[in-house]
Parts: sequence; structure tokens; C-alpha cells
Amino acid sequence: MDMLQDLESLQFEYGVPEEDRIWLYLQGRSRGLMIEACAHATFFCKLLYNLRASLNENQSSRHLSIGSLNSATPEEFKVGIIGGGHLGKQLAGTLLQLGPIPAESLRISTRRPETLGELQKLGIKCFYHNAGLVSWADVIFLCCLPSQLPNICLEIYTSLEKTSIVYSFVAAIPLPRLKLLLNHTNILRPQYQYGEDSVSVWGANKGVIAALQDPTILQATCPYSPAGGIILNIKWLEGVFYAALNICTARNMAHSQVLQLLSELFLSVHFEDCGKDTASCPKFQLTDFVSKAYGKNLSQERPFPWFDLTAVQLKETPFSQHLSSSPVLQDHLTHLYCASFGISLTKEQPVISTGFPSQ
Repeated sequence: MDMLQDLESLQFEYGVPEEDRIWLYLQGRSRGLMIEACAHATFFCKLLYNLRASLNENQSSRHLSIGSLNSATPEEFKVGIIGGGHLGKQLAGTLLQLGPIPAESLRISTRRPETLGELQKLGIKCFYHNAGLVSWADVIFLCCLPSQLPNICLEIYTSLEKTSIVYSFVAAIPLPRLKLLLNHTNILRPQYQYGEDSVSVWGANKGVIAALQDPTILQATCPYSPAGGIILNIKWLEGVFYAALNICTARNMAHSQVLQLLSELFLSVHFEDCGKDTASCPKFQLTDFVSKAYGKNLSQERPFPWFDLTAVQLKETPFSQHLSSSPVLQDHLTHLYCASFGISLTKEQPVISTGFPSQ
């Protein structure tokens, strides 16, 4: 097969008429979107997995010693996927191979579980019971068709716990509508925009898992990178942070301890220069997440309030301003993202764009 890989007559483009080749860029765009969606979902799960691990480890002691994003061993972190189509299958494989999720902690609910034989061989439970999946999982990924979503929401909304995180890939259903359908506010929905087309970066002959082990492709998926022609709305990253705050609030953890924990978890990967100049290494402050007026009335022992993640992703927040005005924080988060996939960056490898999409 290696000998035939570059044979022109076996390439997808070979059978496409010359007048239709102007549309071939859509193939690369679709592939890039799939890779980015799986990468960002995997990164999100890695962060939550390790946050829960740190909360468990420090239940009796607040001495923090947090290493890489793959070093912790928390209580079971359960992930459910609704939808067994192309996206659902690719996401399950990526979480299993590149994420911290073992097969016994990953389940899929789909109308045709018999088509997921390969995933079942890997130990993933596949069945058709959406409400049962939701009542079991900590994070639920919606990978269904827009036409299926209203009925699915009707099935699952009574099974959602307040702490359940719903992560929707259904781009056609906006957040306000999804909030109404689920009667739930703990929802994340990444939004992608198309910029200048540079689709060759996505590696036409690589699967999603192999692509995310390629440093060039992995860096193109970075939340701040416009490479590859696909740009992630940075409001998603804000939602990730506020989701982390909600997890800590559910544990009734004092906000001062939360800030210390998140600083060590999310800002622990950085340039070597930070060791020489600690003043340049950022730490989270209370007013990074809440208004100054609210912060003045919040005692050290009180937890953060519960945040509506749909509102966080639709409106300006204190963290919006903090992210956009702090290149140092952007650098640290970029390094965190790449390091979570085993890619180390140097100062000679900038991946951050100069402009950050807020819509």
C-alpha cells in the first residue's frame, strides 16, 4: 500500500472533472473541522480530568504539586457520546487514544449500536438509551443531526444533573435554543469560522489520531491559531474556564483556593524565562472572573457563584477582557494546549495570531 500511496490514479481528485475542482477545498475544510473538533474536545476532557484529580487529592491537604496534564489519577471521570455517526466515532477514538479516558469510562448511545463493532471491541459500551447515558455521564457530547436534537433533548433533560456538562457539536442549534430545550445552563458549544483557506496543513492521508500527533497539525488546532483556515471562537475557551469554576463551586471550595489551584493547573506550562522572572508568570485573580463590585463583597472562604455557561459564551465577561489584554496569559494557555498533546513549544514557534475573534 505504501507503494501505491502517491499513485495519481488512486487519489480522490483524479475522478473529479476539471471544472469541479474549484470545490476540492471543501474536502480539506471538512477534514480540518473534524480534527479541530476532536482536538478541542480532548483538551477539554484532559483539563476536567486533572481538575477533578487535584480536587480529590487535595480534599484533606491544600499542598499543590501538579505535574503534566496526564499525571493525575482521579476518581472515575465518565464521558458519554450521543450519536454514533462519523463525528461520534472519531471523537470516541480520539478520547480513547489521546485523552485520559479509559474504555470503561466512555459510552456511546446511538440508534444503531451494531454498527460500532470496532469501538465495542476496544471495550466501549455502545447502546441506545439516551436518558440512561446522561444520568451516568459527567460530560455529554452531542454528535447528532440538528433534526434529531429536539427529540433527544426531550428524552434527556430530566436526567441532567446541575453539574452535568453538555458539549454540543450541533452547529445549527444556537445556545439560547439549546438552553431552552434542555432547561440547563451548563452547556458548551464551540463555534468555528472560516478564514483564508490553507487546507493542505491537515494531512490528507492521516487519520484524526495520527494528525493530532503531527506537531504542525496540532499547532494549527491551537485556539489562537488561524492556520488551516479554521478559527475557533475564543468564547469557547472562556466557557472552559468558567466550567472549571463551576466544578469547584459544586465542591463548595473557597474561591481563594480555587484561584491557586487553577493557576497551578492551567498556567503550569510556560517558557523557561518565567523561572527567571516570576513577575511575568501570570496568576489568576478574583477580578479576572467576576466584577470588582461583586469581588469586594466575596469573603475569602466563600466559593465562586454558579455561572451560566451559555451567558458566558454570549456576553462580555471579566475574563473576556483579561484574555484579550494579556499576551502573557495567551502564551501560557497556548503552551498548556500543546503540552497536553505532548508537543513542546519554544519562543521561536509562535502560533498565536495578532487578532482574536470574539464573535
